[in-house]
Amino acid sequence: MEQKLFQRYLSAKVLPFWAILLLDIFIIAFSTILACLLRYRFSYIMAEPSIVNKAILWTVSVNLLFFRLFRTYSNVLRFSSFVDILRIFVSLTMAYALLLTACLFSGNILNYRLVPISVLFMSYIISFGLMAGTRVLVKTFFETINFDVRHSSNVFIYGAKEAGVNIAKALRVNLSNHYRLRGFIADEPELIDKVMMGVKVYANDDTLLDKLIERDVHTVIISPAKMEELKKRNMADWLLEHNIKLLTASTLNEWNGQVDPTQLKKIQIEDLLQRAPIEIDIRKVASQLEGRRVMITGAAGSIGSEIMRQVASFNPYKLILIDQAETPLHDIRLELQDRWRDIDAETLIADISNASRMEAIFRKFQPQYIFHAAAYKHVPMMEDNVSESIQVNVCGTRILADLAVKYGAEKFVMISTDKAVNPTNVMGCSKRICEIYVQSLAKKLQKEGVKSTQFITTRFGNVLGSNGSVIPRFRDQIQRGGPVTVTHPDIIRYFMTIPEACRLVLEAGSMGKGGEIYIFDMGMPVKIVDLARRMITLSGRSDVKIEFTGLRHGEKLYEELLNVKELTKPTYHEKIMIANVREYDYDEVKEQIQHIIDVSYTYDQMKIVSAMKELVPEFISKNSCFEVLDRH
Repeated sequence: MEQKLFQRYLSAKVLPFWAILLLDIFIIAFSTILACLLRYRFSYIMAEPSIVNKAILWTVSVNLLFFRLFRTYSNVLRFSSFVDILRIFVSLTMAYALLLTACLFSGNILNYRLVPISVLFMSYIISFGLMAGTRVLVKTFFETINFDVRHSSNVFIYGAKEAGVNIAKALRVNLSNHYRLRGFIADEPELIDKVMMGVKVYANDDTLLDKLIERDVHTVIISPAKMEELKKRNMADWLLEHNIKLLTASTLNEWNGQVDPTQLKKIQIEDLLQRAPIEIDIRKVASQLEGRRVMITGAAGSIGSEIMRQVASFNPYKLILIDQAETPLHDIRLELQDRWRDIDAETLIADISNASRMEAIFRKFQPQYIFHAAAYKHVPMMEDNVSESIQVNVCGTRILADLAVKYGAEKFVMISTDKAVNPTNVMGCSKRICEIYVQSLAKKLQKEGVKSTQFITTRFGNVLGSNGSVIPRFRDQIQRGGPVTVTHPDIIRYFMTIPEACRLVLEAGSMGKGGEIYIFDMGMPVKIVDLARRMITLSGRSDVKIEFTGLRHGEKLYEELLNVKELTKPTYHEKIMIANVREYDYDEVKEQIQHIIDVSYTYDQMKIVSAMKELVPEFISKNSCFEVLDRH
C-alpha cells in the first residue's frame, strides 16, 4: 500500500530548479560549518562567530556564481548521471580554486586571510561528497519505489564491451521496471568472473545454462556487436530449446550501424541468417548515381523500394519511380516526404507494358540510370496466367530496354532471379527470356561499336521478408495458431536480406560494362522446414504444428544459381560472379520474342508455353500441366 502511494504521488513530482539550488546552497553552508568545527574548538567558534559567518558568506557567494555558470541545479535528481556528478565536481573545483587563490592573495599581499585554507579544503571535500551523495540517494530511492519485482524479468546481456554496457545503462535508466540485470555473458577470457555495473560476467561455455537457471534468468539480450557470434555458435537454437527468450537492440542505420539500446526487439529469423556482412564500394556507387536522373520500375515492391532508399542516400538529381500498384506507391511518396524532402522525385502510376505511356515518360524525364525491378514474380500465379507473364515480364522489359537505347540512358540494370536457371516454371522462363533479350541487345550494340546503354543483369534468389514471400506467411500463420504450411519436407531455398541484395545490385550496376549476367553468392541454402521450426521456436509458441501440402505448380525442390567455378567468372567482389551462359543472336531473338508476344494475345496457354520452350530449350516443366509439352 505504501509503495503504491509513493509511486502515485512522488513518481510524478519533480523538484523545481530553485528548490535544488536552495538544497545545494544549504549543503555548502553546512559543509563550511562542519569544516570550521573540525578545524577549531567549539568554544572558540562560539567566542568568535565571525569566523564561521565570514567563511559561509564567501563559500556560498562564490559557489552560487559557479552553480549558475554550470547550471548544476538544472537536472532532475532521480535521473542523475555521471555527467551531472562531473558537472558538480568541475563547478566546486573551480569555485574553491578561486577562493583559495583569493585567500593566498589576501594573506600574502594584504596580510588579511579571508577564510582559513584548511577550512576551504575540508569544505570542498565535504560539499562534493554531500552533493553527489544526495543525487545518488534520490536516484536509488526512486528506482527502489518504482521497481516492481512481480512484473520485471531477470536478464543476462550477451556482450560485456561497449555496446553491451550501453544496453545495461539503458535498462537501468529507462527500462528498470521491466528488466533486472543479473549478469553479463562474455567470450573474452580477460572479462570472465569480473564485476561490471554490480553484476558478474559469466563465461559463454557449457556451464552457462546452470548459471541462467541459478539466477532465474529467462531472457538474454544480445548486444548488436555479438549477433555474428550468435549465428556462428548455434547459440540461438540452444537457448531457445531451453525456453530462453532472445532480444536485441534495434539497428537505426543500415549503413553506419548505429544502435539505440533503449529500443529492444525480439530476435527475428532474418537476424539469424548465417551470413557475413556485405561490403560494397560506396564511393564508386556514389560516383555513378550522384546528380543523375534515376528511374526505378517496380518502385513500390520489396526490391524496388529498397533500391529507392539506397539510391536516395547518394543524392540523385531526380528519382522517377514507376509502379502500377497505387496504394504501395502512395506509401512510397509519403516516405519520401518524411525522409527525403530535398530530393526531386516523381511517383508515376504506369504499366511497363504500355508502350505509349512509357515512351511519354522517357521523353519527358530522360532517365540516365535505370533499375528495372518491375515484374510478376509469384510462380503458381504465373503458371495459371501465362499471357500476363509474357506481356508484363517479357514485353515490358523489351519496351524499357528499347527506350533506354533510344533516349540514351547510360545504364540499365535488370533484376532477374535464380528461377531463370534451367527454369521449371513459366515465371522463371519469362525472366530467362528477358535476360536473353537484354544480353543479346547489349552484345549487338557492342559489335556495332556504338557508345550506347550498358545493359547489366543481376540474378539472385529469395529475399527475406519480400511481399508474399514465405517468412511473412509463416509469421502470419504462427500468430493465428497454425498450422504452418510447408510444401515439401526436403525443399530448400537460398535467402538474402532485402538491403544486402540491393547493395549487391548497386555494386554490380557500377562494375558492369554491358552484357553481363551477375550472380550473387547467396550463402548456404536453407531447408524450409527448418526455417519454419526456428520461427515457431522464436515466437515462443509450442502449440503450432507444421503441415506438408505438396509441391505447387512449377515448383522444384531446389534452385540453381550457377555459382560453381566451372560456370562462372570471378569479379573483384567476392560475393559477385559473372555467369557463363549461352549467347543469342539479337536479330533471331527479336523475331522469336515478337512471336511469343503475339501468341500471348491468343491466351492459348499451351501454345504460349510451347513457343517459350522453343526459345529456351532447357525449360522443363515440373509439377505442371505443361509437362505434356516436354514429352512431345
